[in-house]
Amino acid sequence: MSDALRVTVWNEYHHEKHNPIVAEIYPEGIHAALKAGLVARGLPQVRTATLDEPEHGLTEAALDATDVLVWWGHRRHDDVNDAIVERVKARVLAGMGLVVLHSGHYSKLFRSLMGTPCTVNWRAEGEKERIWVVQPEHPIMQGVDRYLEVPREEMYGEPFGIPTPDELLMISWFQGGEVFRSACTWTRGRGRVFYFRPGHETFPAYHQDGVLRVIANGVRWAAPTMAEQQAPANVKREALEPIG
Repeated sequence: MSDALRVTVWNEYHHEKHNPIVAEIYPEGIHAALKAGLVARGLPQVRTATLDEPEHGLTEAALDATDVLVWWGHRRHDDVNDAIVERVKARVLAGMGLVVLHSGHYSKLFRSLMGTPCTVNWRAEGEKERIWVVQPEHPIMQGVDRYLEVPREEMYGEPFGIPTPDELLMISWFQGGEVFRSACTWTRGRGRVFYFRPGHETFPAYHQDGVLRVIANGVRWAAPTMAEQQAPANVKREALEPIG
């Protein structure tokens, strides 16, 4: 079943073209690294889309061919067209899965689905992150050890301005002392949403096996549970029994 999942990885593709450090780590783009990681972990039907493509690569036809959308954004959140945000949000409410990574927490799409500011404390000094599993029985944690250790990462610290997660799966501890709710799930309409924290562009988290394993598991978990995605609608119904 997982092999049939159609996945779209979306990325701004900005830092890789303007920052030589990022270009060295991700020479073909963060989206390409994520695609390769998902394909290597048993999800062969992966396409990519980027901000500067027509309609940001998220046309109606592209979304028709997407079961789960993976979203990475950072510097250009405000450049994402509001109409495209609403288009993608409607698809999530209708059942398309959404996996939001790292600084995608502040994307228009994630904030709209959460209904909260989604703000964090942060510090990009390349400190060690240890991400502890708190729900080892959850499908997204399949094959993950007691914790993941990322040698160098950007720090995100609490408070994280999100609604209380339906499920809290992992908590990060950082070398500087902060903690963070780093793997969370929600249901929005008929769609499943998974947020996973690692992935600052100047550090190679998306070349790390444990990180990619969690993302691949998250894609499988977020897959639509209905055979057909269908937008919720207001429907007038006739009464089954006489009234009055």
